[in-house]
Amino acid sequence: MQPGSLNLITDVDGLLVGNARDDALRSGTTVLLADRPLACGVSVMGGAPGTRETELLAPDKTVQGIDALVLSGGSAFGLAACDGVSEGLRRLGRGFPVGPVRVPIVPGAIVFDLLNGGDKEWDQNPYPALGRKALDAASARFALGSEGGGTGALTHRWKGGLGSASAVLDCGVTVGALVVVNALGSVTAPGGRQFWAAPWEMDQEFGGLGFAGPIDAAHEPPMTKQLGEATTIAVVATDAALDKAALTRMATAAQDGMARAIVPSHTPYDGDLVFAVSTGARPLPDPVLTPFQLGHAAASVLARAIARGVHAAIPRPGDLQPCWSRK
Repeated sequence: MQPGSLNLITDVDGLLVGNARDDALRSGTTVLLADRPLACGVSVMGGAPGTRETELLAPDKTVQGIDALVLSGGSAFGLAACDGVSEGLRRLGRGFPVGPVRVPIVPGAIVFDLLNGGDKEWDQNPYPALGRKALDAASARFALGSEGGGTGALTHRWKGGLGSASAVLDCGVTVGALVVVNALGSVTAPGGRQFWAAPWEMDQEFGGLGFAGPIDAAHEPPMTKQLGEATTIAVVATDAALDKAALTRMATAAQDGMARAIVPSHTPYDGDLVFAVSTGARPLPDPVLTPFQLGHAAASVLARAIARGVHAAIPRPGDLQPCWSRK
């Protein structure tokens, strides 16, 4: 595998990503979409998820394609960002046809960032407007770190953020990941700055510090966040033609990337979740071998994206945690 030309999820041809943030709120929203519906699956392994329309993604459900995905801050309030995206897509004539009406299918997931020091005393929920703004900003190029859904993200030790990475397999298939890192666990080894994801780093994309070790296997990490204050939410994507069942399996395999990059992960207090989408642009080179390769690639790319999100975070006034890049 080699990184794609942008080393972003948008190296999967046809995908676009938009960010919107509110610095006073210390929160934001990220939207992923394409020019036509995407096949989608999901895997939820955290104990405290916050989601919208994920039941539609089960392989036995009627809807076979989604119009966009939303990764947002704001806890349950942030699910309203999907409303802004849905309204914007409706105006564009996008959505599942029901007679003369089109209903945009916009699943979403949220992270908890309500205790990060931002001004949360709003008179009107700000997230629908943030969702619409992110949709309008959608592009192949987008910023990482303290942007979009990662604007107010925190982790065990460092400021969190929005991450992305990509890989092109030898068979020509592309895999990408997009993630909001707001974990209860740590992305770096105890007492150091080496990322747990270091074994999968490409081209020194998150500092090139190499492996951390030897590691004290008996180390028990303290819980610095409380119930419901965490969550890492992600999207993995490919241009390989996969149906909902295969994408559900790819999303499940990608969860290994979260476990490689965050210690501990999938706790009772995180809402860890991975969506998987396919543009369907490229037939499977090998119906047996390629799905096997895609699971490994999705896990590796997600681990890299998690580290890149923290690596790219920048300081802003009022931060509660240091940025990795400034230590």
